[in-house]
Amino acid sequence: MKINILHRMVMALVISTLSLAGFSTAADGQREPQEEQKEQKRDQHEKQQEQKQQQKQPPQERVQKKSEPEQKQQQQRAQQKQQEQKQQQQERVQNKSEQQQQEQKQKQDQQQRERVQQKSDQDQKQQQQRVQQQQQQQERVQRQSEQNQNQQRAQQQQRQDQNQQQRQQQRLSQQQQQKLISQQQQRVVQYRQHLEQQDRLAQQNAALLQQQKRMAQYRFQEQYLERVRQQQIHLRDDRFDYDRDPYFFTPPIYRYNRGGHYYETNEYGAKTLRQAVNYGYEEGFRAGKADRDDRWGSNYKDSYAYRDANYGYSGYYVDRSDYNYYFREGFRRGYEDGYNSRYQYGRFTSGNYSILDTILSQILNFQALR
Repeated sequence: MKINILHRMVMALVISTLSLAGFSTAADGQREPQEEQKEQKRDQHEKQQEQKQQQKQPPQERVQKKSEPEQKQQQQRAQQKQQEQKQQQQERVQNKSEQQQQEQKQKQDQQQRERVQQKSDQDQKQQQQRVQQQQQQQERVQRQSEQNQNQQRAQQQQRQDQNQQQRQQQRLSQQQQQKLISQQQQRVVQYRQHLEQQDRLAQQNAALLQQQKRMAQYRFQEQYLERVRQQQIHLRDDRFDYDRDPYFFTPPIYRYNRGGHYYETNEYGAKTLRQAVNYGYEEGFRAGKADRDDRWGSNYKDSYAYRDANYGYSGYYVDRSDYNYYFREGFRRGYEDGYNSRYQYGRFTSGNYSILDTILSQILNFQALR
């Protein structure tokens, strides 16, 4: 009984509830448009209030309210900036290290250069000392050689003087003297004629040198010709005394070989031949130096002085062919020394070039007759 009563009460309650709900739903249906408008106004008002509050909030709070994607982007940018700063810091450290290494290398290079320069200075100083020692040694050797040569010359001169005194005691016969005088007169006449012919050849050669622009060789030839002209003037004005000249009554004391033939001469003829070699060496040295200054090829036979070979010859005591031969022997050696700037065959003393005594003896090769 009780259960049925309760069941009925429940059913009645449900029915009443449903009825109320239906009534309420109908009323709500009538109120919906008005409520929606009110809600929209409230939403707009709330949004406006939120915007005002957000504007009133400090920047830090607005930043905190940013969306998570923006925060991630900011974090990424911050990390990227940190990485860039870190990379820049590493680059600065690396650049500083490279600069220090470069400075260290420059310092080492400078030290190396200073050591090389110091060693070079030391080597140069040692080289200069060696050169000075060699020069001093050469000077000592040369002085010793000159002393020996002077002694030899003195001894040779002493012997020659003794031989000459002995020969002077043995005068030539009157017939022999006349023969020598006749030969001498013929030589003088022939030599003067030869000098006149040489003027034309000298002019032709001078024009050729100017055409070749060999001005140093041209100046040398002009100086040579001037010396020969002075010699001609002296020869023309000379009044030779045959009777008093000892050459014509002094017997020969030397023998020499030229071209496979032997010739004899006395001390005066030998002196003339020595003079021919020395004059030849001196003129040859000047000619060789002139060609070197002109940057011309070495050719001693091309020089007018070599072809002429008469400077220093007066026409006396020896034949012109003998004088020319020995002049050219000296000229050839002097030319080589002058062209190569050396003193292999001669020397320069007191402003003059002269051939070495040993070379002179080899060229003449005089042999004593007794």
